[in-house]
Amino acid sequence: MSLHQISVFPSLADSALSDRFSRIDKLFSQLTGDRQVASVPAYDLQRLDDARYALTVSVPGWKEHELEIELSGGRLSVAGKKETTASDGAEEAKDEKSGWIYRGIARHDFRLSFSIPEHMKVTGASLADGLLNVGLLQEIPESEKPRRIPIEVGGAPRTLEHQE
Repeated sequence: MSLHQISVFPSLADSALSDRFSRIDKLFSQLTGDRQVASVPAYDLQRLDDARYALTVSVPGWKEHELEIELSGGRLSVAGKKETTASDGAEEAKDEKSGWIYRGIARHDFRLSFSIPEHMKVTGASLADGLLNVGLLQEIPESEKPRRIPIEVGGAPRTLEHQE
């Protein structure tokens, strides 16, 4: 299982570490001739505006009923579980005799898990052209939004503003 953080204020360190591990994995794969360890599908996370986000997961060859999106307890999970049929073992033996030289497009079960901020909702999901698109919306209640507090100086109210 892969755990990822979705933050309102993305951290550069998180993406830098993730990228370093990917590079190390790729380097060892090139040196040993083995496949890369990561079997988690590629994904994009885009901030559309202050409250809306779009998660896009690359899932070529997956069918809608093989994918599952779940939002529970501050965690968004996207999983893919390959259909199993009684003839799966026979198909693997048949593949060896069917003339395949190399099969690089493999479908392995996967699970992406994201820790999401409070008040984040999934607004919808769609599957098209091998991409699973998940819409996210963060609705912060008015009572929890930052507000300015007036400070009285010498009897006259004055508002202090945070300046960066």
